[in-house]
Amino acid sequence: MTVHPQSSPALAHTAAPDEATEPASSPPLAPRLPGFRGSFAWGLVRALRPRQWVKNVLVLAVPLAAGEIFNPDVMGPTAIAFVLFCLSASGVYLVNDSIDVEEDRRHPRKRFRPIAAGIVPRWLAVAMAVVLIAVALTAAVLLTRPELALVLGSYVVIQLAYCVFLKNQPVIDLAVVASGFLLRGIAGGVAAGLLLSQWFLLVAAFGSLFMVAGKRYSELVLVGDAAQTRQTLKEYSASYLRFVWSLSAGVAVTAYSLWAFEMGEVQEGIPWSTISIAPFVMAILRYAVDVDKGAAGAPEEIVLRDRVLLCLGVVWVATVALGVFFV
Repeated sequence: MTVHPQSSPALAHTAAPDEATEPASSPPLAPRLPGFRGSFAWGLVRALRPRQWVKNVLVLAVPLAAGEIFNPDVMGPTAIAFVLFCLSASGVYLVNDSIDVEEDRRHPRKRFRPIAAGIVPRWLAVAMAVVLIAVALTAAVLLTRPELALVLGSYVVIQLAYCVFLKNQPVIDLAVVASGFLLRGIAGGVAAGLLLSQWFLLVAAFGSLFMVAGKRYSELVLVGDAAQTRQTLKEYSASYLRFVWSLSAGVAVTAYSLWAFEMGEVQEGIPWSTISIAPFVMAILRYAVDVDKGAAGAPEEIVLRDRVLLCLGVVWVATVALGVFFV
């Protein structure tokens, strides 16, 4: 009697393990950059993501809007808040990149990050993160106000929760990332002991959501459906992200216009605050052009690379300053 291979238990037993236990291929490490740029020392610097520190300029927003930006009693704590937010943010980035090593190695750009590329060990990155966050929280209490430590602590807790599990929750991930921008603005006012305007909070919150939705849209366009770099990208469609950034831009522009008209009523002569609405709206529209192209991967990169957008930002800041300081 002939035994068919399909009915042989022995053959079935030997074939199954090969299929079941075959290890999933791990993404290859990105090639190191030549010279010093690929060294361990430069990798440590890059792991801190110093280019992201541009976001921390948002701590100046409240002192600028209050007209106290040149007050030494305000500028000192604000400058400290900027530095401490840089330390806290770098600590969070180190933890995030340590957790997302495998996902980053599948991303066309993130695979060159020092931790994903194997230049900086994960254990060292986590140890550096603990030190940076501890120093930031301690210095906030000793050098400024305890309220700043509370804001920094909230930022760290929320962002670490994002790194661990919130980043996989659709919509929640957008709100969490946007909260990082909002807390930066709040930190400047808290450190200097200034009151936070309701209009400022609305503009900062929805302006942040606008940028985050644009960033997600760019990631969706860049990696498509094939890349497994962010689970929530599977839950979003291009039309939904367009809706989010349209809604958030509309609310931000409305809230800013209400603030500007309110400020314009108490200004004598040229209503600079009201005039500032024009460059603000134009900057939003210009940024939306980059978002629509799928080129808004990182807000700070877009602002620094787009010279027209950068000029609009300078004009906007100038008109706001004229309205605040020449009431």
